[in-house]
Amino acid sequence: MGHVLVLGGARSGKTGFAERLAMRAGSHPAYLATAEALDAEMRDRVLTHQQHRAKVFATIEEPIQLSAAIANAAKAHDVILVDCLTLWITNLIVADENVAGAVDELLATLVETTGSTVILVSNEVGLGIVPDNAMSRMFRDLAGAAHQRLAEICDDAYFVVAGIPMVMKGKAPEAAIAPPRVHEA
Repeated sequence: MGHVLVLGGARSGKTGFAERLAMRAGSHPAYLATAEALDAEMRDRVLTHQQHRAKVFATIEEPIQLSAAIANAAKAHDVILVDCLTLWITNLIVADENVAGAVDELLATLVETTGSTVILVSNEVGLGIVPDNAMSRMFRDLAGAAHQRLAEICDDAYFVVAGIPMVMKGKAPEAAIAPPRVHEA
């Protein structure tokens, strides 16, 4: 399995789908988280996610130096799930880093990373209205450009809506990767 790009909106089911892909793709997966817990609500979210993944994934936290973290993780893990690129791009912007240069570095790292599958999760932010301020438009443009470049080099690309993955590029996921059915009373 080559590298994979998984896009979707917020709460679309993209991370759950990516986790199921990762569990099927290898025996020793790593979860590379880019989020920073800057407030109590985010700390609770991070803790909940860590507890959910603890039995399956080794957790690596890296908000800025994503390429180096992937290269290092590839030494010990056959699958690396990166969640999420839009948080990473936000972190880069806030740190006044060169986002385009960091994306170039990420692309080079992915091309060089052949012994491990990297599954990249990101929010598709270009489907809504045009943002009303320059910073938001810059963010949307940087994320969109990164997604286009990543989709070009990834073997598979999926768009997840309402928990259902749609194939944009590559092969259809196995039926077993479909989300679990949820029944509400």
